[in-house]
Amino acid sequence: MALLEILKFPDPRLRRKCQPVDAVTDEMRQFAQDMLETMYSFRGIGLAAAQVNRLIRLLVVDTRSKDPETDRYRLDEMTELERQIQQPLILFNPVIVGKQGKTTYDEGCLSVPSYYETVDRFEEIEVEALGPDGQKLHFKTDGLLAICIQHEIDHLDGKLFIDRLSPIKSARIKSKIRKHGYPEPLKEKEEVPL
Repeated sequence: MALLEILKFPDPRLRRKCQPVDAVTDEMRQFAQDMLETMYSFRGIGLAAAQVNRLIRLLVVDTRSKDPETDRYRLDEMTELERQIQQPLILFNPVIVGKQGKTTYDEGCLSVPSYYETVDRFEEIEVEALGPDGQKLHFKTDGLLAICIQHEIDHLDGKLFIDRLSPIKSARIKSKIRKHGYPEPLKEKEEVPL
């Protein structure tokens, strides 16, 4: 496995639309594993191929959180629909085919590190995709998993969460990044901000 470089805003490559995958190959499966390793290494919960400079419709997601004392997943923090989905998820050609309700969440992004803002999303989504073995997947979900999938599909379409903010908030963040760049990454032993 290999750690991949994550593109950061304002890199123009983040604005390109990804193309559908014709067939899930061994090379694609390995690439998905590299994406998962990269996502975990940066403490992310989702990563789209566009973020690592690959123009294919592929995303990986793992929104489960672990109890630091027991190293077990906290299933009580997940909704009933989220618990029905085996994670991590590897989704090729994901499409949202149904959506309902509205929710908000303070989103961040590995391509816009250290910035968090409240984003409007659908509360529940129905997704169709191909899994890692090329099998057709169809599922409904809500909670953080639904938010994360919507966020990652945006990446596949060349959009960032900061594009979903009001024009004033979006312009302010973009301007700060262009003027000052990003803060230094946390050292391994430092606390992760909430």
